[in-house]
Amino acid sequence: MSRRLRRLPALLLPLLLATTLVACGDDDGGSDGGSDGSSDAALHGIAIGGDLGEEPEVEWDGELETDETDTAVVIEGEGDELAEGDEVQAYLWIGNGTTQEKAYSGYDAGTPETVVASEELTPVFRDAVLGQTIGSRVAVTTTAEEAFGASGNPNLGIGNKDTVLLIVDLVEAYEAPEPKDVPQSQMPTIIEKGGDVTGLDFTGVEKPDADGELLRSVVEEGDGPVVKETMTVTADYLGMVYDAKKPFDESYSKEPVPFGLQNVVKGWTYGLSGLKVGSRVLLQIPPSLGYGADDSNPSIPPNSTLYFVVDIRDAK
Repeated sequence: MSRRLRRLPALLLPLLLATTLVACGDDDGGSDGGSDGSSDAALHGIAIGGDLGEEPEVEWDGELETDETDTAVVIEGEGDELAEGDEVQAYLWIGNGTTQEKAYSGYDAGTPETVVASEELTPVFRDAVLGQTIGSRVAVTTTAEEAFGASGNPNLGIGNKDTVLLIVDLVEAYEAPEPKDVPQSQMPTIIEKGGDVTGLDFTGVEKPDADGELLRSVVEEGDGPVVKETMTVTADYLGMVYDAKKPFDESYSKEPVPFGLQNVVKGWTYGLSGLKVGSRVLLQIPPSLGYGADDSNPSIPPNSTLYFVVDIRDAK
């Protein structure tokens, strides 16, 4: 699957959400470190300060040495407890406990990641989310192997023998937006050549508002099963930004692509849910449900509205 379809923070999250791991931490999910950011036994002397929703201030107590997974609530929130299936807006911070260096910070993107509380989360991540209360900051100390598997995560500068500090801010509950169904005349025209989609023509389409809605136009309705947010969908697709000369990504010249609807931009998650297999749909995805302010892809400027034509081939 193309990385250009994935939510940018989710390039990292699947390693924590979907890998089969064995946790060695406390059965009760860890201990409470207190709202003042003080350290406790689960944090091995590490002090974590700062306000919820802002990048944490981490004071290391030398090299983190641990061979198991421990969880501590640094700030205990007063919101609802996260139950199976609940969605929460969360920030993720990861530090290399061996070098005492920041490895990843979701705060850099400026917007939180949407996480589904589930027993299917890896044990390292599950105890930091499931059963915790909204408004909490939760910290996990663990090994690289527990967090990422036998190879660690070289892309983050975390070797397989390193230790890891994971901090999760559960900032607020997430309410899924409903796509607004609009006539095809309000969307770009699909360009085809030899039966394959090759582009989108934006003639007559107004320049989108960066704070716009998620728009959907069903070009052709299929007669297969209804797509659900938890499914893996196989699709052909083509994506462009407004008034672009060429696509930033497409699959029509290749093969249909399978992807989990929880691991793609949220505009896909909510825009394809409720449709039937066999459908062709046009999506207009605002930045908040796409790539936001990220500037890592020159083909997708920051705060771009994304346009997709998608043919849903299968869903399981």
